[in-house]
Amino acid sequence: MKNLVKSTAAENQPVSDTSAVEALSATWIKPWQQLFKQVFMPHQIPSEYNKYVPGFEPPANLDRAVHGQIAKFSMGISPASLALAWADWAVHLAVSPAKMNRLVEKTMRKSLRLVNYVPLAFTSETPVSCIDGLPQDKRFRGQDWQRWPFNLYSQAFLLQQQWWHNATTGIEGVSQHSENVVSFMARQILDTVSPVNFPLTNPVVLNASMKEQGMNFMRGWNNFKQDYEHSLRGLPPVGAEQFKPGQQVAITPGKVVYRNHLIELIQYTPTTANVNAEPLLIVPAWIMKYYILDLSPENSMVRYLVSQGHTVFMISWHNPDEADRDLGMDDYMQLGILESLKAIQTIVPDKKIHTLGYCLGGTLLAISAAYLGAEKESPIQTMTLLAAQTDFSEAGELMLFIDQSQVSFLEDMMWEKGYLDTKMMAGAFQLLRSNDLIWSPMVQQYLLGNRQPLNDLMAWNADATRMPYRMHSDYLRQLFLNNDLFEERYQIAGKKIALSDIRMPVFIVATENDHVAPWRSVYKLKRVAQGEVNFLLTSGGHNAGIVSEPGHPRRYFRCDDGGRDSYVDPDKWLTLNTPQSGSWWPVLSDWLTKHSTARIKSPTVGSQAFPVLADAPGDYIYET
Repeated sequence: MKNLVKSTAAENQPVSDTSAVEALSATWIKPWQQLFKQVFMPHQIPSEYNKYVPGFEPPANLDRAVHGQIAKFSMGISPASLALAWADWAVHLAVSPAKMNRLVEKTMRKSLRLVNYVPLAFTSETPVSCIDGLPQDKRFRGQDWQRWPFNLYSQAFLLQQQWWHNATTGIEGVSQHSENVVSFMARQILDTVSPVNFPLTNPVVLNASMKEQGMNFMRGWNNFKQDYEHSLRGLPPVGAEQFKPGQQVAITPGKVVYRNHLIELIQYTPTTANVNAEPLLIVPAWIMKYYILDLSPENSMVRYLVSQGHTVFMISWHNPDEADRDLGMDDYMQLGILESLKAIQTIVPDKKIHTLGYCLGGTLLAISAAYLGAEKESPIQTMTLLAAQTDFSEAGELMLFIDQSQVSFLEDMMWEKGYLDTKMMAGAFQLLRSNDLIWSPMVQQYLLGNRQPLNDLMAWNADATRMPYRMHSDYLRQLFLNNDLFEERYQIAGKKIALSDIRMPVFIVATENDHVAPWRSVYKLKRVAQGEVNFLLTSGGHNAGIVSEPGHPRRYFRCDDGGRDSYVDPDKWLTLNTPQSGSWWPVLSDWLTKHSTARIKSPTVGSQAFPVLADAPGDYIYET
């Protein structure tokens, strides 16, 4: 009671003028002063950025703040980049009367073809068409789309789609990048207004509505509300809770034996009495969590390799935040790969190390192998790259979003937070396959009311990570824009990196339908690496082609026997190597065994210098 009285008395004491002024300043004046400095004072950028753009003048914070706000509404796509591409196309088209005349002729011919098609579409008892869709376009293949008037809707749409393809391509003087961007924009707009996306023009939706008396729309509305609430709260998609790391996925037994600010190093528990003498280090991409290579037990590459007698180590990356904005590619190499190699050499002494890198992790592994290859003695025994590029001159559809304007816009967008948000990256990947990843799911879930259950790969795909400001800028400017790595201009700590310094045996895996790392681009390392290079091309896409466990139906691959003297261009390589049915995982396991020196007793997990810190999958995998 006495303390309460004293406290009340103290609160009733008069406040001096000095303390009142200080309180007013702290509450109102200082925050406005800080805001003024942040917005109007020039932002200091490390001088090393001048090597990317000579004479580069850092923009004021006001410019960056404005660009960051614009990015929230444009999904991270630079309006200036789109406008430049459109202007390049429009101006060249405007001064190409012959091209415009051909487009007018095509308009008349397609209109006449559609008019002639109308009576056939209305009266014919067998399906007829005046234009066929692209092989990969499956939207209008059902029987319901062959009936009147839906056959007319689909044919009119396909004719319009073909006309716009002719209008946006083949114009003399337009840069290839501008043509690709404008053609891509036209496809996105057309896909938005496709008759598939609207209930009254989609026969499948109409049939379901009549059969279920509209209950499909009720389910669709509930699905939409669930997805909207999950999006607002930053939660993973519905169904992802069935695939929690450490419970349903990423459950291969192992221990964390090393940890620094950027990585946890996991050593998996051996399941065979004897193993290959040389251990294997796996370097996953840090754009997503590592466990794509350790999904469910039946399709876990890690579990498979352990069962085949390999001592497997895995890097699990820290999910960066604003405090990590200055981490660059050199930090990822030093703190990630090089520190892991040092730890493994202590745990498994006197042995070299097999290495395997996936996607962005594979690119970093190639940089590290070249960096170490220039030294007298490299700790790397072999290098395996999975869907990883080293030449970015033909880097696939992602190049649609990468030019000088776009990269500068991304840097401004990342500047405020210090990282690239996961939603921005997910949006770009979805746009590349909008039919499969945006519109088709929307029709299924919101119009038909069918919730497609997630599988482990889909749940992993939603578990994205952030990208540090400096690292992502390094990656885009030096690799994508300038192709410094393949052109031997790339530097680590002032030391130039040459891919020709990769002299150990190399095993390269690419996937046929990869829109992130096209297989012909991945193949190019075969030209410059100095040692034995085996190349394997598997069916599937960037992710599903890699997760291709034994027993997976309809899988096949092509593989050569390696060797520098066997180089041929990729198209000829395709004809020389016949498809083999089944999984390619056993081929990789046998190749690693072939390049190992002996079989030894399974080593212990960890060592005195690197004691066990935690059970796998560790702590970094849970960072959000």
